[in-house]
Amino acid sequence: MFLAKAIHEMSDSELIEVYKTSQNKELVGELYKRYTHLVYGVCLKYLKDRELAKDAVMQLFEKLLTSLLSHEVNHFKSWLYVSARNHCLMYLRSVKGKTSQEISSFIMEKVEEPHLEDGEELESNISKLEKCLETLNTEQKKCVQLFYLQEKCYQEVSSQTGYDLLKVKSYIQNGKRNLKICMERND
Repeated sequence: MFLAKAIHEMSDSELIEVYKTSQNKELVGELYKRYTHLVYGVCLKYLKDRELAKDAVMQLFEKLLTSLLSHEVNHFKSWLYVSARNHCLMYLRSVKGKTSQEISSFIMEKVEEPHLEDGEELESNISKLEKCLETLNTEQKKCVQLFYLQEKCYQEVSSQTGYDLLKVKSYIQNGKRNLKICMERND
């Protein structure tokens, strides 16, 4: 079919490359078939509601139609996982108001599921996260906020801040590590 290969035989990278030039939705449909289970699992983990998770999967794949045209995606599966997680966290944030335990858990990359906490513990964690964000140097704080809370990709953070792409990655990695240390210290 495309590039003398059937769609189902094409790699993720090939599908994306051809999609960027042809904008044939069938190609994104193939990616959808391949990764629906992954995206649904991520959404269910964070949203804890089957119907919300199904809606989120559809929203994410609709968003893919435009996102793939404007983002440089080297490792699609990893990129999609992070996009799904960010989508769910932003949804939870919009429902709950300010940053939540889910966002701090995401930044800290805790393996265990965040358990439901009472209001005082949640407020305490939010306060700790906000205080720890303030301890980061200006570059780290700006990059962490843009990347995690505003869902910007590395390139967008680089463009918005004027920092070199490698510096952006370094600021995010070091900022995340410093946040983790600060949060653990304040337990």
